[in-house]
Amino acid sequence: MNEDYLPLAYLNAWEYCPRRFYLEYVLGEMEDNQHIILGRHIHRNINEEGTIQEGETLIHQQQWVWSDRLKIAGIIDAVEECDRQLVPVEYKKGKMAHHLNDHFQLCAAALCLEERTDRSIAYGEIFYHANRRRQTVELTPQLRQMTEQAIALAQLAEQRTMPAPIDNTKKCFSCSLKGICLPFEVQQLRRSTTAETDD
Repeated sequence: MNEDYLPLAYLNAWEYCPRRFYLEYVLGEMEDNQHIILGRHIHRNINEEGTIQEGETLIHQQQWVWSDRLKIAGIIDAVEECDRQLVPVEYKKGKMAHHLNDHFQLCAAALCLEERTDRSIAYGEIFYHANRRRQTVELTPQLRQMTEQAIALAQLAEQRTMPAPIDNTKKCFSCSLKGICLPFEVQQLRRSTTAETDD
């Protein structure tokens, strides 16, 4: 596995906010907040590599996977195997919704698994801790295409300048990097500059 491959977790960051991705992946900026710490706490029970059996299902925890075709790599929280069917599973702290960033990460993990095992994977699942429910994510041709497009864009990020802050107050308030990113200050400065130019 090549160390230059894009980590799966950063693909999630890219879809959530390209500016956050740039700060973390390109510039190496990291900062904890309550959301990051809670996420680590939730993962504590699944962060040990190994295989356990529940009934007819084998659960492979913390599996390293990679794709030489897509140049991505990372760890899947779990891969459930039953009757030769593989189901990648990710664990997230939030509430179940249509989080495209989570779907991209899951789909990318499935693409890696397919390449490594030469098996077709129809769907994956995301367990959302806040509602204690699993969401089934169908790995449709459209999701696969969108995921591969996001991978390609993220891999080009180092060749570009840092993206502007996104226009999403809720995401920015929850972001651990808001004190480094300064999204509201940058947006205010841009508005002031634009107003001066118009005058």
